Amino acid sequence: MQHANASNPVHTRLLQNASLIDGTGSPAQVCDVLIRDDRIAQIASHIDPKTSGANDIVNCQGLTLAPGFIDVHTHDDAQVLRDPQMLAKVSQGVTTVITGNCGLSLVPWVTQNPISPLDLLHTTEFKYPSLSSYAKAVEAAKPSVNVASLVGHTTLRAANMTNLNRPATESEVSAMSAHLAQAMQEGALGLSSGLFYQPAGAADAEEMKALTRVVGQYGGVYVTHMRSEMDSIIDAMHEAADTAKAGRTPWILSHHKCAGPKNWGRTIETLALIDRMAKTQEIGLDAYPYNAGSTLLRTDLVDGVIQILITRSDPHPEMVGRYLSDIATQWDLSQQEACLKLMPGGACYFQMDEADVRRVLQHPFTMIGSDGLPHDERPHPRLWGAFARVLGHYARDEKLFNLPEAIHKMTGLSAKRFGLKDRGVIQVGSFADLVLLDPEIISDKATFDQPVEMCVGIQKVMVNGVWSFENRSTVTHGPGKFISRT
Repeated sequence: MQHANASNPVHTRLLQNASLIDGTGSPAQVCDVLIRDDRIAQIASHIDPKTSGANDIVNCQGLTLAPGFIDVHTHDDAQVLRDPQMLAKVSQGVTTVITGNCGLSLVPWVTQNPISPLDLLHTTEFKYPSLSSYAKAVEAAKPSVNVASLVGHTTLRAANMTNLNRPATESEVSAMSAHLAQAMQEGALGLSSGLFYQPAGAADAEEMKALTRVVGQYGGVYVTHMRSEMDSIIDAMHEAADTAKAGRTPWILSHHKCAGPKNWGRTIETLALIDRMAKTQEIGLDAYPYNAGSTLLRTDLVDGVIQILITRSDPHPEMVGRYLSDIATQWDLSQQEACLKLMPGGACYFQMDEADVRRVLQHPFTMIGSDGLPHDERPHPRLWGAFARVLGHYARDEKLFNLPEAIHKMTGLSAKRFGLKDRGVIQVGSFADLVLLDPEIISDKATFDQPVEMCVGIQKVMVNGVWSFENRSTVTHGPGKFISRT
């Protein structure tokens, strides 16, 4: 391998003998790839290093070269500023994170006292009145990954309403729409909602449709953590689909699941409904490869049946890493009472059936999103392991799908759904966001017992033509950029 010295920065790189998987779902092919500045300049069966002008040459023999992975569902809004190395993500091959999910974004509310569930972002630094100001902060932070952002409906409500326990008035909807339109003009990907959470749950259909109409005017997407993922999931799906249809905008269903033992097996029903709906509107969905979710501590999710692992407790941090059932026994309380005593906090809820997880992952519309909470004291292992788990456990070991299909779910499909131009595929002219991995050994190492563990099998990661991760560590100054909607 050849390297340029600090006085002669590398602008042209040649990757030789790579097993290239281009992100479209097509089979692998062995070839060379030439990168000039931040773009892919040439792809061929052989590129002569002497005439290529490359002063960084990497032999990729035996390794797979793929587009950088796009984490479509993150809560990294503050994390990319606070910890721009973003090791949990880039170590898995992630080169772009999409923030602002579940209705929760830093933009456009300015406050030092964020309400729940905005505390999932775990910051009091809500200081960005516009997307452009947040984008400038991202560029200044120099993260190791690219950042693209949705605008959160809950944040819009908090910024424009005095009483959040009711539907918005006409003037409040108008104010939210103005904020949203400004963000769309400044490059937001679209609107996200989290109607599962209060105070967003007080919104009615007309409020949501008015906002998606704004998104539709700018060609954005509507992404939603639906009002219910449990017994009322079919009603919630119809509501979400109708909201997107009213705005003439694509609908993306966040972290699709059928939660709670009573609903196990219902993905047969929900996925069939998605297939029918997709005949009349554009639909996408994302999922993470685990049978447990993670969110705030909520008594309505405590049913006495599923296991609940405490990931954060402000009043009782000593209970982090323990199961609610054990804590309740120790305290001689019901699980509901113990949950109340632990709040505010967070938990992993083992509320899904493995057959449902596999069925959703296999669906052709499904993209991969980690939905990790980077600020939890003991985060869900998906934060450090989601992408490696899909590639190693589900693709290679379980053969749920082949490697090109798995990579398509985290690259080309994601870029197309969210309108990320020239990303997610390896083709001439595309941005050089690339990951070099060993498909034989790639594996997630993060577990519920040891959740902060780096995966194995990711050799190098390139972001915008610059190596962002190698030798199991990030570069000092990251090459990540803020990405605006096309």
